[in-house]
Amino acid sequence: MNVLLIGSGAREHAIAWKMRQSPRLASLCVAPGNAGIAQLADVAPLAIPKPGAGAVQVAAFLDAVVALARERRADLVVIGPEDPLSFGVADRLEAEGIAVFGPTAAAAEIESSKAFAKDLMARHGIPMGACARFDGYDAAAAYVESRPCDVVVKADGLTAGKGAIVTSSHDEACAALRDLMLHSALGAAGRTVVIEDRLDGRETSAHAFSDGRTVVHMPFACDHKAVYDGGRGPNTGGMGVYSPPSWLQASVAEAVRRDVTEATLRALRQEGRPYRGVLFPGIMVTAGGPRVLEFNARFGDPETEALLPRLESDLLEIMDAVASGTLASVDVRWRNDASVCVMLASGGYPGAYETGKPIDGLDDIDSGVLVFHAGTKRDSSGRIATNGGRVLAVTATGATVGEARERVYANVARIRFDGMHYRTDIGASEAVAV
Repeated sequence: MNVLLIGSGAREHAIAWKMRQSPRLASLCVAPGNAGIAQLADVAPLAIPKPGAGAVQVAAFLDAVVALARERRADLVVIGPEDPLSFGVADRLEAEGIAVFGPTAAAAEIESSKAFAKDLMARHGIPMGACARFDGYDAAAAYVESRPCDVVVKADGLTAGKGAIVTSSHDEACAALRDLMLHSALGAAGRTVVIEDRLDGRETSAHAFSDGRTVVHMPFACDHKAVYDGGRGPNTGGMGVYSPPSWLQASVAEAVRRDVTEATLRALRQEGRPYRGVLFPGIMVTAGGPRVLEFNARFGDPETEALLPRLESDLLEIMDAVASGTLASVDVRWRNDASVCVMLASGGYPGAYETGKPIDGLDDIDSGVLVFHAGTKRDSSGRIATNGGRVLAVTATGATVGEARERVYANVARIRFDGMHYRTDIGASEAVAV
């Protein structure tokens, strides 16, 4: 099969790495890719618009994807990031008769609009915390003042994982509302907000493949969103992840699969939005049971970098079956080992940061330890250099999370670039009970 993969991050690098292992793969093109992806696939230039892009820019992007798929004679197009899904790239490809792995824009609204997701959950009884949506600051601030607990303020639209502000006082919450709704800190994404009661518990990520009817669950993983050790500092796109969480009880895991993932996919189908691709609910496991924090309409990042090294089966076969509606015929198997992924970030991230910093140590990594490139490029001298806030995702596996942690951090210590920072506690609390 000829495959076109859309995206440029560590998630797409991990997907490309895993697809490379398939005997069914004839050619692989990744657009726009990065310096690491270019070592195992063809890369092609492609400008992916940001959320809020105008109709002309989006139309040009959709035309470019179709043209590239035709040029590469793609038998399957795989959409990695959320932004292209929200623009309807899957709809356009399907209209052109090109097989695609990824949900339609209507189905992907489960991620592109938190308000839509909350309304859907309310209609279908999917467990979540108390919440409300607002389009105006005054009403939102009044709601915050009425709550007997701390809240989380969330921008309604896509924000690359940075739109949830966890607050510890009503003053902090109102300040977040002013930033989003009055000062447009996140642009159009924050004009509407969802305010949720802050939940206590432990977070986990639940991924599943779906072809619109069949659901195949993946192992659970635990992301570390905050930028600093101990969960301190602002949220990021993800600073690391481990899998599996031994603290997650089997009964709770089954409740997530049944009452969240499968219930949501059924609800989308009933409302005329059949879902094909990866659905990824973020879950808070509370004393009262699992509660949905948010939905994602694609593989998580960095969860993908920890999950795919544990996948025994042929990823390309799975994706092709999802696109063709034949997922029930595929035997999807996972290894019993554990994995830990640590994200290396540019100085200043998730705030302002510089790029173009040469990266050293990539040739000193142990065999079996994986380095997925997130934000990298070749500089004018041909060296691999930084080109983003999150730069590299380093993943190791082991018999236990503890063993995988030892391996990954031993290798992280060999990589260097100016300003590099990372969390040192990814998976450290894995054995702590809820």
